[in-house]
Amino acid sequence: MESWLFLGLILIIALLAKNTSLIFAILVVMALKFLPLTGKLMILIEKQGINWGVTIISIAILIPIAVGRISFSDLLQVFQSPAGWIAIGCGILVAVLSKHGISLLATSPQITVALLLGTIIGVVALQGVAAGPVIASGIAYCIFSVLQLNLN
Repeated sequence: MESWLFLGLILIIALLAKNTSLIFAILVVMALKFLPLTGKLMILIEKQGINWGVTIISIAILIPIAVGRISFSDLLQVFQSPAGWIAIGCGILVAVLSKHGISLLATSPQITVALLLGTIIGVVALQGVAAGPVIASGIAYCIFSVLQLNLN
């Protein structure tokens, strides 16, 4: 019963904030919880969901290459600007931090509650987005702003 209340509270917050991604996620989880024989599926999603999400995000990021909006000349231009090098560094930093973050979750699962709360606050109250590669671009943006780099 407590889990239903917790999910319901998050749903109410998501509805008030009009955050469709979080609303959809909560409704899917509630449906899985409600339907019989979905326990193993929820365990699978818990264990593999982040990998699936990263795969979907990676596909979305690669689409501009597939449709020709990003070319090899764009890639070469990345290496010719400080902004490009900072973005590469931020991508590396996020990948390494994510590796350690996954290790932390494996050894300290209780930290998930704090991360969940922080993510919900960030998504709902601050209109943030919960996505790893986007975090790298956000870090890069912050560094660009501090260094007052022109992104063109």
